[in-house]
Amino acid sequence: MTDISTARPDRMVSVRTVFGIDSGLMVPAFSERDDHVPEIDEVYRFNPEVTLAILAGFMRERRVMVQGLHGTGKSTHIEQVAARLNWPCVRVNLDGHISRLDLVGKDTIVVRDDLQVTEFQEGIVPWALQRPMALIFDEYDAGRPDVMFVIQRILERDGKFTLLDQNRVIHPHPFFRLFATTNTVGLGNLNGLYHGTQLLNHAQMDRWNVVATLNYLPRGEEASIVQARVPELADEVGRRLIDSMISVADLTRKGFATGDLSTLMSPRTVIDWAENCQIFRDPALAFRLTFVNKCDEAERAIVAEYFQRCFDRELDSEVHSTEAR
Repeated sequence: MTDISTARPDRMVSVRTVFGIDSGLMVPAFSERDDHVPEIDEVYRFNPEVTLAILAGFMRERRVMVQGLHGTGKSTHIEQVAARLNWPCVRVNLDGHISRLDLVGKDTIVVRDDLQVTEFQEGIVPWALQRPMALIFDEYDAGRPDVMFVIQRILERDGKFTLLDQNRVIHPHPFFRLFATTNTVGLGNLNGLYHGTQLLNHAQMDRWNVVATLNYLPRGEEASIVQARVPELADEVGRRLIDSMISVADLTRKGFATGDLSTLMSPRTVIDWAENCQIFRDPALAFRLTFVNKCDEAERAIVAEYFQRCFDRELDSEVHSTEAR
């Protein structure tokens, strides 16, 4: 695309064909890719319900929020949908360093004809708003109050955005799309897991048209993803090792749900563990360096018990497994 601001989706794709979901929906897409289109991850597994929610955002200009625990692949899910539609996509992490000026824009000093002049530089919101762009706000519930009120303005139905410093009203591009990912659905840090998250007022949450929840994958799908990421473990020995790893991860998730643990193993952590097994050649050592050392010291005995139950060996034993090769 030579000029992204004038681009339009130029074809319709089948949800059944592209995403493997039993649906007759057809979704607008672009024929050409540009630098803002995410790369396709061939091994990514789509959650059907969440995928349909995200596709509603692309099809009908719904404001879509994807909620779930860390490591479930919320942002990646949106990106992988965009990748298969060739839809330009930009992610903004609403950490404590993102300010209102970053979103709206600010005056900057530039050199023109050997002279220093002051020029307004658009922030990410007005820039994306004028293009066929999927704008993703990551960690939405961690945004500062001044930042959240900026975003609230583009959550209105018409989505017009006023640049007060420029006396200019920006009308959104017909194919601008807005998404967000969140851990707490605006409820704040109730369980102590997500420090820095904020309570979001009802008016803010009410402007999101669709809220989808992304949970951890079924056991078999999670194993397939780990094998795809670490192809060295694709044989029978490797599959047994991955099965034991996922058993440990499941126990941490159950322990977290019952309050026995304050942290859990996400699929991302399981992949890290499998990759580290290839480095350290020992599942126990790789486990300690990947996950155990992140846990509270008072809880490490529980995690060690999980490991012993799934691997039939003590976590601190000196026996090195040959299964990790």
